Amino acid sequence: MISTGELRRGMAIELDGELWSVLESTHLKLGRGSAQVRMKLRNVKTGTTVERTFQAGEKFRRARLDKNTVQYLYREDGIYHFMDTQTFEQTAINRDQLGDVADFLKDGQTLELLTYQDQPLGADLPPSVELEVISTDPGLRGDTATAGTKPATLETGLVIQVPLFVNQGDRVRVDTRTGQYLERA
Repeated sequence: MISTGELRRGMAIELDGELWSVLESTHLKLGRGSAQVRMKLRNVKTGTTVERTFQAGEKFRRARLDKNTVQYLYREDGIYHFMDTQTFEQTAINRDQLGDVADFLKDGQTLELLTYQDQPLGADLPPSVELEVISTDPGLRGDTATAGTKPATLETGLVIQVPLFVNQGDRVRVDTRTGQYLERA
């Protein structure tokens, strides 16, 4: 069992007989009443997202997910294909199951595939990934005195804000949890 205070993003819990993935968890303390925890949950099977509020300290059954190291192969019609690096078996997962992870996938990348009772649920990425900037506006001379940013399209199609000194063709490190620029690689 796991309490509301121990819940973190990405954890899987069993609630009302179904498997839910925690997207967000916020602790609220309003006035004289007891503390509450507002959670944004995604149903693993259906992909629907709901917001629920629970009393602080409430306990949930934590679902045990298996992790297998896989290599991302390709995407076809919104279906992402992965190969297990141990058994070479291929697994297909749709965009809804992957969520934001799909924005950071590039060919040949290795990551952890999450399964529950041999059914693929999603994937875990490392905390940061290195991606190439495909297109961005050129930074103008003299603009670097301020901490300005500009939009940049990365090789996966993700658009993020980068500092003005980043140019097309540069490789940047991106935080996979927040989707923000970290540094030039």
